[in-house]
Amino acid sequence: MSPFQHVGFVGLGKMGGTIATRMVGNVPKLTVFDTQPAAVARLVDEGAVSAEDLISVASTSDILFLSLPSPAIVRDVARALPKSPSIKIVVDLSTTGPQVAAEVADILAERNLKMVDAPVSGGLAGARTGTLAVMAAAERAVFDQCRTLLATIGKVFFVGERPGLGQTMKLCNNLLSATVLAVSSEAMVMGVKAGLDPQTMLDVINAGSGRNSATQDKFPKSVLPRRFDFGFSTGLMYKDVKLCMEEAERLGVPMYVGPSVRQIWLQACHELGPDSDFTAIVKCIERLAQVEVQGSTPSQART
Repeated sequence: MSPFQHVGFVGLGKMGGTIATRMVGNVPKLTVFDTQPAAVARLVDEGAVSAEDLISVASTSDILFLSLPSPAIVRDVARALPKSPSIKIVVDLSTTGPQVAAEVADILAERNLKMVDAPVSGGLAGARTGTLAVMAAAERAVFDQCRTLLATIGKVFFVGERPGLGQTMKLCNNLLSATVLAVSSEAMVMGVKAGLDPQTMLDVINAGSGRNSATQDKFPKSVLPRRFDFGFSTGLMYKDVKLCMEEAERLGVPMYVGPSVRQIWLQACHELGPDSDFTAIVKCIERLAQVEVQGSTPSQART
């Protein structure tokens, strides 16, 4: 069980709501807040307590979790938090980038709050099963206090004491994820256009050196059945790659593949919409190649 008696959670979108649902049975009391009443109602049905506003949840919790969609919103929420005699630690599960994480840590310090920079990876499936990769950066003593609670949502990695190191780890991870999904889409479309069976392609790739997270999980579960429901948006993937490129530039690290990947995801946002599932990126290649990667039989589109 959690060492904290009262846990607060702000941000109940797809990822946050799924993580909070898993927490319900693992903490003595979970109070939640979101600007969308329907999202709060779903958690209340699971056993959580609803808060009227951000101040209410922050003022009554021992520890506060944030799972928010953008760096600007995380910054705004941090600025809105009170100097509460109750809350001592804020755990940010969002992806904001290292510079915003450091800024947020300073804002929280002004309120006598400690920050755990703890972005996660593993998608909705990992959030549901408690198998997320949790990349935590915090003062060691603060991390040790939170480790048991963080372990209820996934495998916890201590990546350093400086706020922002968790974000850097997440951006490196997502650059790789974005790259392999984009290039796997190109390879799969090329094979199908040439007459290969897409399932056979995946079987061969996953038994060989081309194996990656896209060919092992995303294509079999979401692309071939044409569900496009893996649970992460095109817009969020573009945001993460963009943040990664900005950080690489700040650090003076040359990148050549990364900028091309950023451009591919920007185009996907324009073509598919930022709210589309990120596995739908294959549609951008399919449209140009006039072929569809579907089921076990290649389907040629009409010219």
